[in-house]
Amino acid sequence: MAAGKKQWVKVLMHSVRTTAVAVTSLLAARLCRLPQAYWAPLTSLVITQSSLGAALTVSRQRLIGTVLGATLGAVAATLFGMNALVFAVCVFLLGLLCAITRSGNSAYRFGGVTLAIVVLVPRPRPAWTIALHRFAEVSLGILVALLFAYLWPEPESAS
Repeated sequence: MAAGKKQWVKVLMHSVRTTAVAVTSLLAARLCRLPQAYWAPLTSLVITQSSLGAALTVSRQRLIGTVLGATLGAVAATLFGMNALVFAVCVFLLGLLCAITRSGNSAYRFGGVTLAIVVLVPRPRPAWTIALHRFAEVSLGILVALLFAYLWPEPESAS
């Protein structure tokens, strides 16, 4: 097979695999009736890597960051309300927590996204409910991405 044609086959397979991961995550989140089902495929798209090892690494960072951001955000929003000062203090504290847990800058970034959603997005539900939903949506996205990485691994040379 010509090199150009072989490359297009890799691109097509990568696109099919990525689409399958994203759609499976979305449908699973909808089946679970998660309120912001779109976070599951977004997470799957972040996690989907060229190998199971790479996916496991980013999954761990995403999960730890989400747990820390959701927990810190829920506690702070419940005790102090949702405002810019609370958010600023929480972002700072999250950085310290990520350093203490040695979870790294990726966990800090992922946790910051979750923290912002829990603390800054006004919703009629309590902050703990928002944090729990966010954790469930992200965890489901991670699970689907890892399942695909295991069952349908992408060739190492594809990127």
